[in-house]
Amino acid sequence: MQELDVTKLEMAASKLRAIAHPMRIAVIGLLQKNPKLSVTEIYSALELEQAAASHHLNILKNKGVLNSKREGKKIFYSLKNRTLTEIIECINRCNEE
Repeated sequence: MQELDVTKLEMAASKLRAIAHPMRIAVIGLLQKNPKLSVTEIYSALELEQAAASHHLNILKNKGVLNSKREGKKIFYSLKNRTLTEIIECINRCNEE
C-alpha cells in the first residue's frame, strides 16, 4: 500500500479551498478561454469592482493557481496549470443531473 504524502495533500486542499468560490471559478473559466488577461479585462468581464477582482486574483496567485506578469503598467494573469480547469469541468458535469 502506498503511503500518503501529507504535505502534498495539504497543498492540494489549499488549492481546492482557493478555487472554492464562485468568482474565482469564474476567473478560472475566463482564463481557460483567454490564456492571458489583464486585471481590467477580468473585472470588466465579470462586472466586479477592481478591488474585489484584485483580491480574488491575489488569492489564486498566492495558492499557485495563477501566474502574473507585469507588462508596463498592466499586470496580466494566466493559468499556471490547466488541471484545475478539468476538476471544475468534472464538478460541473456532476451538477448537470
